[in-house]
Amino acid sequence: MKFSEIPGLGDTKQLLLDAIRENHLAHAQLFAGAEGALNLPLALACATYLHCENRGVDACGKCPACSKSLKYIHPDTHFVFPVSNIKQDKDEERFKAEILKSWRSFLLETPFGNPDDWTNFYGGENKQALISREESREIIKSLALKPFESSFKVMIIWQPELMHPSAANGILKILEEPPQHTYFILVTNAADRLLPTIISRTQLLAVPMLDDDELAAWISASRKIDIDDAKKIAQLADGNLASALKLSEGEQNDHLKRFTEWVYACYKHDYGTLVAMADEYHSLDKVNQRNLLTYSLNMMHETMLDLFQATGIHRVRQEELEFVRRFAGQMNLKKIERAYTLINDAGYHLERNGSAKMIFLDLSLKLAEIFMPAAAPV
Repeated sequence: MKFSEIPGLGDTKQLLLDAIRENHLAHAQLFAGAEGALNLPLALACATYLHCENRGVDACGKCPACSKSLKYIHPDTHFVFPVSNIKQDKDEERFKAEILKSWRSFLLETPFGNPDDWTNFYGGENKQALISREESREIIKSLALKPFESSFKVMIIWQPELMHPSAANGILKILEEPPQHTYFILVTNAADRLLPTIISRTQLLAVPMLDDDELAAWISASRKIDIDDAKKIAQLADGNLASALKLSEGEQNDHLKRFTEWVYACYKHDYGTLVAMADEYHSLDKVNQRNLLTYSLNMMHETMLDLFQATGIHRVRQEELEFVRRFAGQMNLKKIERAYTLINDAGYHLERNGSAKMIFLDLSLKLAEIFMPAAAPV
């Protein structure tokens, strides 16, 4: 990836370009941003520029080094990324080759994807993705040799917060004293979950979210969407490019339908329907289960905004806003706070591999107690 292929973030890009040109790039960087920030694309562009043989205002995109970097096969760029324990193949080396091939395909096909997109891509959605303890040894082994073709070696570690503690501790020494001409780029969406000893050994680069105008312009151009529609999508996505892409494909409508049907059943105390919904919820993969809970939290937040008449900062579509306004008429702040806490707790238990059916059914029964037993707001 080249810097020019990344929307917005002009100041951040320039900071990196200047640091590389002036040979001031720290040997260990921590690209930190909220989920949806473009810190992985920035890391990829940084590696491409470091290897480029004809650097200008950006990587040339034409030299042999760029040709390999843009396919993510440059021998001096190494990747570490989380993966669940899905392998059936007893041949460890063959498994590593296959998962790396999947990773490269993912970067090519979903350059702005998030961790959920990655787990969906390689088929690991029902298992927790981690960076195993063996990876620290692989990192040290990969960097022990001199660069093959470039003047530099680049090690990109994506989602280091998902490192096994042994792996995280295992890279401390090499982070502090890396081989010559070696750059580490750690790409995180949860810097607060990293070991303090890792943070202290890296230089922080805070990657901001895209502003609405940058996001709208990119969505309009890349998806051939009317600019006014793109602006609405950008407002809903709140700077998150991955979310904006999903919104442009209409995914949000499925969440709205499922959420409103669920709220309706809770209001009606329709326990038969809630049991059936729990079965349906259990059949979803973990990514979609998590996405539904996240969407539910967002709708509770929007309902609270409506209660306080903070209509100027709503980030929902018109059909969602209509539901929120009806829903707010049945709610109060205390009810929203209790519901929000219960939904958030359900997400916590889901991440720890609790039974999705039992979690969702328990949540539904508790919400039915909180909601007024009145006519549904839909």
